[in-house]
Amino acid sequence: MEKTITIDGKDIRFKSTAAAPLRYKAQFGRDFFGDILKMAPLANISKKDTDNLPLESLKHIDFDVFYNILWTMAKTADKSIPEPMEWLDGFDEFPLMEIFPQVQDLLLKNLGTKKK
Repeated sequence: MEKTITIDGKDIRFKSTAAAPLRYKAQFGRDFFGDILKMAPLANISKKDTDNLPLESLKHIDFDVFYNILWTMAKTADKSIPEPMEWLDGFDEFPLMEIFPQVQDLLLKNLGTKKK
């Protein structure tokens, strides 16, 4: 599954495949699914709620995980993107709380099961 999002005036492709969790572990040395599951409580927060998220809640969020997952999905879609720091330096604005909800469906595809 693939999705294109405009970030800072650039069209960025994001893709989730079976290789994405392995790419994430190879790049960051962390478990893709474990990191996603730690963020599960955030899935119930609506867009309206993100605008008024209490500071207390923010200290429990590992923002590195957001950046790492987004880089992994972008790298899966486009093998030519540079290393994470260099890629992120290419953006003047990178509004995580606007971007991440747009790619949640890609993550859920990797986590989901198909029942018959």
